[in-house]
Amino acid sequence: MQIFFFLLSILIFQPTLPLVYAQTADQLRADVDALSLQIKALDDEIEAYNSKIQNTQGEAKTLRQALANLEARRAVLSKEISRTLLKIKSAKEKISDTESKIFITKKTIERNSEALEEILRRLHQDEEMTSPILETLTKGAKLSDGLDLIEKSSSVSKEITARVRDLKGSKDELEVTKVAYETSKKQLENLNETLADQKSTVEQTSSEKAKLLTVTKNKESEYQKLLSERQKKKQRLEQELSDVESKLKVFVDASKLPKYGKGVLKWPVPKVTITQYFGNTPFASQNPQVYNGFGHNGVDFAVPVGTPILSAQSGIVVGTGDTDKQCSGVSYGKWVLIKHSNGLTTLYAHLSRIDVSSGNAVVALQKIGLSGNTGYSTGPHLHFTVYASDSVHVSGPTEYKSKVCGTYMIMPLAPRAGYLNPLSYL
Repeated sequence: MQIFFFLLSILIFQPTLPLVYAQTADQLRADVDALSLQIKALDDEIEAYNSKIQNTQGEAKTLRQALANLEARRAVLSKEISRTLLKIKSAKEKISDTESKIFITKKTIERNSEALEEILRRLHQDEEMTSPILETLTKGAKLSDGLDLIEKSSSVSKEITARVRDLKGSKDELEVTKVAYETSKKQLENLNETLADQKSTVEQTSSEKAKLLTVTKNKESEYQKLLSERQKKKQRLEQELSDVESKLKVFVDASKLPKYGKGVLKWPVPKVTITQYFGNTPFASQNPQVYNGFGHNGVDFAVPVGTPILSAQSGIVVGTGDTDKQCSGVSYGKWVLIKHSNGLTTLYAHLSRIDVSSGNAVVALQKIGLSGNTGYSTGPHLHFTVYASDSVHVSGPTEYKSKVCGTYMIMPLAPRAGYLNPLSYL
């Protein structure tokens, strides 16, 4: 029996990392720390850029200002791409570090398992202790069962008990490390998706700048003409749309609506900065021609172009569209309409990209697109509207022909009573 415990104490070892790995792990951690400092520096630069852009939010009054705004957006997007690349590198190094830990821990467990099996089989003559242990080490049995029996034996020394516990601890550590590994992999997938979104937005911003230069022929007079026409068309279309919606015969059943309160809907943007509220806001009151005296029909969130836009609750996408295809520079631009099971339907407008299609089921906080500046928008933002579900529908292909634009408009329509204050539910 003494020989047994002597061999067992030698062959069961505590998990230790080879010197080469220890040096590599230290270097990886140092690299990750250095990357974190670089990411923090870029965070500060991006914050400064976004503050500058926010301060210039509004309709650009000159061509020079419009081009400067586009250039500022392109610059901040470039910084964001650099930051994302650093985060991807950091995530990859963390994954590499975790993979090495998993490998070492697995090898530790394998060697200890083999050592136990070999020793216990060689000492098979000691039936009193080895028989029940050997049964647990047969094919398909768990190593932890054998370890439990050894640990429970009153004749095992404290030293051996401690080492057995170390071995069991390494199994627990392995499970924790695997969870960390999967988390890092998911983070890397999200970062790669973010990088693709950012590159797409840079291309779109560059295209927008090129289009503006082409349309205006790089002349201030042409820009002023374009600006004037756009504002007049916007006002006429809003009046026309108001007339169309006022003729809708829809009864809004308040009993089907959820009780107002915080958390009924989730915030549709990662960082909440409200630039215009619902109803007769100061801007709406000072500019009655913009909303025809009815006030603002949603809430505006200031978000940089390319920001993920999130579904405010689970539901079904009942429509998507782009009013710029029917009448450029007016109304919602790229939009998504989602019907929820609680009696509410939400609209997300002025997007730069749409990532869902009609009929898609979405979950709360799922990314449905990227923020933008499409339609009539005086700066990058999300326009968020909440409707009573029974009141809103998407105009059919031959339902609403705009006299202002001369085309059929495909967009959400609802009577004024169907518009609800989003902040009653957010």
